[in-house]
Amino acid sequence: MNEKLSFACDYAKGAHPNIMKRLAETNMMKTAGYGLDEISESARNRIRKACGCEKAAVEFLVGGTQTNAVMIGAMLRSYQGVIAAETGHISVHEAGAIEAGGHKVLALPHRSGKISAEDVEKYLEDYYSDESHEHMVMPGMVYLSHPTEYGTLYTGEELLALRKTCDKYRISLYIDGARLAYALSSPANDVTLPLLAQVCDAFYIGGTKCGALFGEAVVVPDPDRIPHLFTIIKQHGALLAKGRLLGIQFDELFRDDLYMKIGEAAVRAADRIRKALRQKGYRLCFGSPTNQIFCIVENEDLKRLREKVDCEFWEKYDDGHTVIRFATDWGTTESETTALVDLL
Repeated sequence: MNEKLSFACDYAKGAHPNIMKRLAETNMMKTAGYGLDEISESARNRIRKACGCEKAAVEFLVGGTQTNAVMIGAMLRSYQGVIAAETGHISVHEAGAIEAGGHKVLALPHRSGKISAEDVEKYLEDYYSDESHEHMVMPGMVYLSHPTEYGTLYTGEELLALRKTCDKYRISLYIDGARLAYALSSPANDVTLPLLAQVCDAFYIGGTKCGALFGEAVVVPDPDRIPHLFTIIKQHGALLAKGRLLGIQFDELFRDDLYMKIGEAAVRAADRIRKALRQKGYRLCFGSPTNQIFCIVENEDLKRLREKVDCEFWEKYDDGHTVIRFATDWGTTESETTALVDLL
């Protein structure tokens, strides 16, 4: 049976061999639950060291939507909403999880998936200039993802400018790092974990899409910013009883700087695919320098392409064309990449 090539998403594979080996080695261990075990504490310390923030609170959750819902709920007052790009994950692909928790997503127009400090300041100025603003949802935080949903990257300068705007209006800055490993491995990236710890009230380090079976690591640089976070996670039904399963994975991902380089194969493969697409006359869009590749194809070509490869519909371009996405991952091989290039 001929299997299709799989480039639809970056979480289809299992986990890095180091993680699988450690999970097997520790399978029969009995430890404290809820992430209170020694291995989870080791993982926390490795993450704190990598972030250059020894006092940070670090908590482990199972998935990205769960993490965003818990953290946004923990950081906002009941009457506040969260500013995000209209293409942001919480705006589009989380099934209204934030709204279900009682907070409105305040969507702003984007530029290649990004919003700027100027965009945010204009929105806040307009809000406070409205004499009826007390009757409206108050902006209480800014949500970003790095990389964005379009695979693009914020610069360090852009994040510092956003932090300055958030400070001016006394609102929080939160970053979704579901694909953070692919940013850290991109030559175009100048954002580091210590910089994220400097500019963010909270952010998370993605594991599910970056070499773990599942799991995300939330970092709160100032633990007093969100007191009783452990209890809040429990209240949301998001506290894993067998917490060491998360701790083990991040203990391995942050051993010997694995997380800093685990995305390199994905970025190399994506660059090779982008080069092939250009050579073969496809039109690229969004200028992604990470593991996501977006191109425009004729609708009829897409039907034929999907007979051989799983890729993701992104949006309609016009009546005759569609924007599609290929996604590489930490385990993408040379042979898989060659097969896709040959198919194109």
